[in-house]
Amino acid sequence: MNIQKYLAFVKTVEYGSFSETAKRLNYSQSGISRMIGDLEKEWQLTLLERNKSGVKLTSDGMKLFPHAKRICMAHEKLQLEIDELNGLGSGLIRIGTFSSVATHWLPLIIKAFQKTYPNVEYELLIGDHGEIETWLLEGRIDCGFLRLPASPDLETLFLSQDRLMAILPEGHPLASLPKVPLASLCQEPFMLLKKGEQSEILELFERCNLKPKVQVTTWDDYAIMSMVENGLGVSILPELILKRTSYQLIAKELDIPAYRKIGLALKSKKNASPALKRFLAYLDYR
Repeated sequence: MNIQKYLAFVKTVEYGSFSETAKRLNYSQSGISRMIGDLEKEWQLTLLERNKSGVKLTSDGMKLFPHAKRICMAHEKLQLEIDELNGLGSGLIRIGTFSSVATHWLPLIIKAFQKTYPNVEYELLIGDHGEIETWLLEGRIDCGFLRLPASPDLETLFLSQDRLMAILPEGHPLASLPKVPLASLCQEPFMLLKKGEQSEILELFERCNLKPKVQVTTWDDYAIMSMVENGLGVSILPELILKRTSYQLIAKELDIPAYRKIGLALKSKKNASPALKRFLAYLDYR
């Protein structure tokens, strides 16, 4: 049994294309295609439907995919146990995160971790909190930074309270106040940071029976900062996003203190890989 063929098959299904799988596994696109073709010849079945938009499982492929994935996961666990017995010389940590943590926390954590474990590799998947939860539950990542509370099917570690701040253009009348009244932001065009159904900012307004005049909704925090800088409106953003920003903005406390809770989630600390268990001890370097 050639585990690389199984891995090529599983990852092509997960990533949706030969090109993306080749990039992630450091193979040529033709190499990935050939390995899956070899599997199909070996099993005398067609596993994937190929078209210009990507690939999808055939009915036979759908039946065999879960078994192939279990084999790959078992092989990965075996390799991790071997690494554990030999000392942590290598390993891979797959991390789900959102952009502000990827920008401001992870470089510091990884830098400290690499001093002791220089041969460990990392795969970062950037998404929103809902996507990160899904990736964890599906096994696509080993751990994920997200907003708490998280799914009860995950184990979580509380890391920080990230204060929500009023964001104003320079020279705005509200900038002279020691704290910005939440209600006053409802009188201005509002730039809302939101993706999917979750938004701690909308939840804050709803708790106070207030409704902002939302003019722009986006998950791109840099777009919001640029719009506010150019006088298109006001916003509320988590303080972590604002670290080392080059935008000409005023960030002020709200009259109603509000926070988002950031934590790290994983399926099981007990069953975590040796690399991940050691990585957890370095979270304070953020």
